[in-house]
Amino acid sequence: MRTRRRPVPRRWVAAPLAALVLSGCSVFGGSSPDPSPVGTASAVEGEAATDPALAAFYGQDLQWADCSGGFECSRLTVPVDYARPAGETLSLALVRLRTSATGDDRLGSLVLNPGGPGASGVEYARAAEGVTSQTVRDHFDVVGFDPRGVGASAPLRCLPDAAVDEFLATDPTPDDAGEVQALDERVTALGEGCAAAGALAAHVDTRSVARDVDVLRAALGDDKLNYLGKSYGTYLGAWYAELFPQRVGRFVLDGVLDPALSSEEVNAGQAAGFEVALRSYVQGCLGDDDCPLTGGVDDGVAQVRAFLASLDARPLPTSTGRDLVQGLGYLGLAYPLYAQALWPQLSEALTSAFAGDGTAMLALADAYAHRGADGTYLDNSSTVIYAVNCLDRDDAETLPQVQDTVARFEAASPTFGPFLAWGSLACTNWPVPPVGEVRAVRAEGAGPILVVGTTRDPATPYPWAENLARELSSGRLLTYDGDGHTAYGTGSGCVDTAVDTYLVAGVEPDEGTTC
Repeated sequence: MRTRRRPVPRRWVAAPLAALVLSGCSVFGGSSPDPSPVGTASAVEGEAATDPALAAFYGQDLQWADCSGGFECSRLTVPVDYARPAGETLSLALVRLRTSATGDDRLGSLVLNPGGPGASGVEYARAAEGVTSQTVRDHFDVVGFDPRGVGASAPLRCLPDAAVDEFLATDPTPDDAGEVQALDERVTALGEGCAAAGALAAHVDTRSVARDVDVLRAALGDDKLNYLGKSYGTYLGAWYAELFPQRVGRFVLDGVLDPALSSEEVNAGQAAGFEVALRSYVQGCLGDDDCPLTGGVDDGVAQVRAFLASLDARPLPTSTGRDLVQGLGYLGLAYPLYAQALWPQLSEALTSAFAGDGTAMLALADAYAHRGADGTYLDNSSTVIYAVNCLDRDDAETLPQVQDTVARFEAASPTFGPFLAWGSLACTNWPVPPVGEVRAVRAEGAGPILVVGTTRDPATPYPWAENLARELSSGRLLTYDGDGHTAYGTGSGCVDTAVDTYLVAGVEPDEGTTC
């Protein structure tokens, strides 16, 4: 009998990629609103060095102040629109945990991004003791920032909290024309709310964030950027390396979202990834005496799938007064699949749900969406992810195209396929045209970049890490044969040692290393 582990709080996963499951990371659409090109890497680097308006941002002197727990806080000023740096500006929230190292032992700053898009880098860095090793903290200042439009950095408010409740509770797998229309109306209203939130809605794209990161690098006094990005943070890191290859220091990209994948490929890959993760959970659960599932793995997965289907017609009551509808049931199921440590909580929630009480499953869904018990959302991660993703990609699908994918997705992933296929509808009618594109990044001229992939990662499937390691001109793949989303700092001493050695000594693991 497997011993039951104590439930743990929400671990730092990429919210889409955490929110990817909520929202469909691969829903992107429109055409560029700005006729000026984003620019090549060399053009961007040269612009940063020569444009007097940008030089003012790069030369700013950060004012740090104590902000509890041994941390220092500051604000970084950046332009809203890098094409018009003399125009409107915004202020980004920063936090830093300083190393006590001096001289050659001090290696500068290590900038973190936990994923999303929409997760707070400030809160992530404040959890530095669980995010980075003591070895890393002995050599680097650990720095976190809230990206533009996120957290405490001019957060983009697209919907009031009550409307977010309605949005997340919308039927995610419509069965008839009326339900399709309801879903379409909800995602359209979200886009309109984001567009109405202000000019920043057109400038929360990832490449603008990457340019913010380069301003941060300079303000920190570092010639090169040392960086740890997880999940969506790997997408941000890859684009930084593409735009500023000569400024890449020691880079770790863990839990990869490959920029070369089409939106449909992202959704299909994630549907398959969550199906694998569910089967892994079921296999583990069936070894416990108190598992709510019976039979073999196929039987257990079918029981979970039947439960989700039942919520479509008969939502479960909860002690909160809110019903557990199908959309929230999917979130409650997906959240614990991000971390094996949360599997016991999923078993407890399913046990209660099978007995007719949806309270525990709803609590998992609320943890996923960062919803407080009082009905307020702790951040805007459940909605800002759409604003970012819809700017980043230029391959939005039409409603007929989305409908055509449903059967194919369901055949490949019976549990999660339809849910993620319909998620692609989110950017179909997005009112702010995209500025990004789907393509591979090579980061020619960058230093060695360590890419970390987990073989049974539900949100960022392992083949995506293999792809990016090949696509980058200086990529090196480190494989973790395990479960859960991302690998560094999640329990593998082998992974942690390899990453620490690279960050501190600059020595990559051997080609083909598997932990």
